[in-house]
Amino acid sequence: MRSRRPAIDSQSVKADAVVGSDSRGFDGGKLINGRKRHIVVDTLGLLLGVMVTAADTGDRAAAQVLLERVAHAHHRLALTWADGGYTGLLVEYCLATLALVLAIVKRSDDMRGFVVLPKRWIVERLFAHPMHTRRLARDYERRTTSTEAMIYWSMTLLMTRRLARPHPARA
Repeated sequence: MRSRRPAIDSQSVKADAVVGSDSRGFDGGKLINGRKRHIVVDTLGLLLGVMVTAADTGDRAAAQVLLERVAHAHHRLALTWADGGYTGLLVEYCLATLALVLAIVKRSDDMRGFVVLPKRWIVERLFAHPMHTRRLARDYERRTTSTEAMIYWSMTLLMTRRLARPHPARA
C-alpha cells in the first residue's frame, strides 16, 4: 500500500453569539471574529484530522499539534503539502520530531486573487463541503470538540455518498 501524502490548511469561520470568548478570536488577515478550522486531508480528499481553535491562533502552532496527532494515527505519512503560512521552524520540527517532510507550495509573486495551486487544491476543495452543511456555515457550537465532531459527521456523509455513487464498469 502506498503511503498517504496529505495536505494541511486552515479556514477562519465566523462564530455565533453562543460561542464563548474563551474559544473565539479575531483573525486579522481575514478580518473574521470567530474560530479557525485546521484540517489535514489525504490525496483523495478524505479527512485525516481536524482541530478547531480560536481564530487568533497561529497556523504553525496549531499545525504542530495537529500533525503530531495525525502522524501518530497514520504511521505511513512521509510528506505533507502546506501553504506559505506554515514555513519557519515548523518545517524543521516536522522533519526532526515526526520524520515528516513538510513541503511548502508557494504561489508566485505575480499572481492576483485566488489561484489553484498544485496539490493544495485538494484541501481547498474539502473546505467547500462543510460550507454546504448548514450547521457548519458558521460556528454555532459552544465547545470546539462539538465543532470537530460536526466536521467529522459532515465528512462521513460525503464519504458515504462517494461509496454509494455508481461507478462505471472498468475495462
